[in-house]
Amino acid sequence: MDDQTQTAAVCGPVGCDDGASPETLNPQAATGTRIDIVSDAICPWCYIGKRQLERALAMLAPEGLHFSVHWNPFQLNPDMPPEGRDRAAYRAMKFGSAERARQLGSAAAGVGLAFRQDLMLRTPNTINAHRLIWLAGKQDVQDAVMEAVFAAYFTQGRDIGDLDVLADCAATAGMDRAAVAEFLAGDVASQEMRAADQAAREAGVNGVPSFFLDGYGLFSGAMPAETIADALRKGQQVLQQRAA
Repeated sequence: MDDQTQTAAVCGPVGCDDGASPETLNPQAATGTRIDIVSDAICPWCYIGKRQLERALAMLAPEGLHFSVHWNPFQLNPDMPPEGRDRAAYRAMKFGSAERARQLGSAAAGVGLAFRQDLMLRTPNTINAHRLIWLAGKQDVQDAVMEAVFAAYFTQGRDIGDLDVLADCAATAGMDRAAVAEFLAGDVASQEMRAADQAAREAGVNGVPSFFLDGYGLFSGAMPAETIADALRKGQQVLQQRAA
């Protein structure tokens, strides 16, 4: 699938399809360098969008434009039981057809990702994945942990609702596995993650990935890298004008 057909693809509560409009999430004083991504660890377009963002940031770096990336929680299935459920039923509900699933795989391949939907046997509850990503942010390894979690689920078919799998993801990103396992065994940040999810919904987020620059809504969906780069340039200009 080419970049044009990937444009604005998102996942929402009713499935993964074409995109949504940008919203504003907690506007704040402009600096034009902080990118916040609202996402879920089981959203395929979020992983594809991550790759497109990485390409966009590489394009912007020679222009002297540099950004920090922060990941924020959204649960596509907030009522998912802790143990998750059978993947086949979920896939039929979310993707609708085998053809749509094939299109998703093609889109992933277009950004260098090899999705293994055949290995995904369960759809997990993602609250613990979000807790791990939150903890990783405290240790400045959030993006690396997000990558490890996405890879575990989409390219390895691992159950990221399993605490041992999440601890493995953390270790892959350089975190202390034993300390992470101890953290995950408790419930620290569980309520905070649910509150952040609710705050995103109240701010108007209804599809992920959704991208914000210093709280200024850019777009929702796995946009092509060139589109992301242009949106970041324009967004930075708007924020700088507001701050002037």
